[in-house]
Amino acid sequence: MKRSLREWIFRVVILMLGLTIAHLGVTLFLLSSLGSDPYNVLIQGLFRTLENTTGWTFLTHGRTHVAVSLLIVLVLLIVDRSYIRIGTALCMIFGGPIIDFFTKLLSPLLHEGLPFPLRVCMLVLGCVILAYGMTVVIRSDAGTGPNDLVALVISEKTGWKFSLVRIAVDALFAGAGFVLGGIVGLGTLICMFLVGPVAGFFLPINGRIVEKLIARFCP
Repeated sequence: MKRSLREWIFRVVILMLGLTIAHLGVTLFLLSSLGSDPYNVLIQGLFRTLENTTGWTFLTHGRTHVAVSLLIVLVLLIVDRSYIRIGTALCMIFGGPIIDFFTKLLSPLLHEGLPFPLRVCMLVLGCVILAYGMTVVIRSDAGTGPNDLVALVISEKTGWKFSLVRIAVDALFAGAGFVLGGIVGLGTLICMFLVGPVAGFFLPINGRIVEKLIARFCP
């Protein structure tokens, strides 16, 4: 069914809310200084390998991140372009600035100088918030970030449970990144085994909430 402009705007607003929540979680994760998430382990490993083998001085972690994200988008355009929507571009554009905002806001209070148990709590809370926000983004049905699309597409195409697919994809990202020279830490492992199950729990719940909101405000 064709969507009205009002419904598209409403879904984009929901997506941006979910993106903000998710990247608050990412910020808590990063400020705990206990390791990178699996996707960024892959990016780090790939960046280091390319830097060492090619000597390209223009390469940075951020540019490698953008390049890999664009590659995922190109592959999905071939596999099933229906997954690429305005929200995919919004996630790529606004993810970094949102993290920068929360980092500037929270870094005076939350940092690697805090006691280790507190940093572990930050890490776990960050993963839970990330997973929750990610499901809001996905269920907005306005698009989602390239790295999250990998698990989503595999899950929907195969019928396999999203939480298990997410764990497998994160393990693949982390394993490949580690082989290429990326650093795997405690945070990587916790993120790998926590985000998928939490997201799997909240996906149907947030799906029902979003559809009820759409039915109420965009009849």
